[in-house]
Amino acid sequence: MTDPVEPHDALLRASALDRARAEEASRARELLARFLADARAAGLTPSPLVARGYDGRGGYRTGVEGWYLKKDRSVAVGTDGEFYVLSVQGGLVARLRGATLSPSDPPLELGRGGRDGESIPLSVALSRVLERSDR
Repeated sequence: MTDPVEPHDALLRASALDRARAEEASRARELLARFLADARAAGLTPSPLVARGYDGRGGYRTGVEGWYLKKDRSVAVGTDGEFYVLSVQGGLVARLRGATLSPSDPPLELGRGGRDGESIPLSVALSRVLERSDR
């Protein structure tokens, strides 16, 4: 039989997890800021970002420009330096007016916890975007 988790222990663990997530997001934001400076220096042209509905069907204009970070175009960095997950509710209103994106805390590894071969370090994804601009 396992020992029950004391409420105080659970709060300490939750607090430690929150601090770790905040630290990861802070480090990832530094990578995004460096990428944005490098992209501007290289004259890398952003493109309009298109989001997909939660059901995976349909594309929705977002009014945000930036660069896709994965081949499946599920995440991107905007020209504002923010990280976006390109999945939205969708629907008729979004089809007519466009979808509204909200920035997310950036991870250091994109697709963590996904199927094998679907995760990629953020630093590698950003480097690949810059390398494509050299071609």
